[in-house]
This record gives sequence, C-alpha cells and structure tokens, in this order.
Amino acid sequence: MNDAFKALADPTRRQIITLLKERDMTAGNIAAQFNISKPSISHHLNALKQAQLIVDERRGQHIWYSLNTMVLQEALGWLLDVIQFQHDKEG
Repeated sequence: MNDAFKALADPTRRQIITLLKERDMTAGNIAAQFNISKPSISHHLNALKQAQLIVDERRGQHIWYSLNTMVLQEALGWLLDVIQFQHDKEG
C-alpha cells in the first residue's frame, strides 16, 4: 500500500487515474490529454503499474490501461479505518 500512496502523491498520476476511471485507454490516448512528453507519460504509467494501481493488456498492436480497483479499495478502506478510529476516539 505504501507504493500506492507514493504513486498517488503525484498530481499527473492522479489525473491519469481520473481518466482511467471513465474508460480504458492506450498510452497514446492518455498522452494526448497532457502537455508533457510521451516518455514522461510512460514513466508515470510505469509508476502506477508498479504500485498495482493500473493494469495493462495487449490488444492487437496497442497496450490498453485500466484501473485496478482492488488496490484503490484497499487504500480507501485503510483511510476510512483511520477516520473512524479518530472519530471514535473523539466521541
């Protein structure tokens, strides 16, 4: 989960997650949404893959990226536990 939080600390990676929330996309589709180089997008995609926040799948000549919601759910569950613990402690 540490890798997930580290990856999510970057605003570009959060934007990529937001894009993939809507639909699966290729690296080219993702890169077209940003004003940064394709190698930079590739670096961000690799960081998200290493953190297991996204998965990739080859379809023909293209690699499609999609969200791995299980890791996102795990991170959200942990955050909710922290909030609930703080709430219980205060109440």
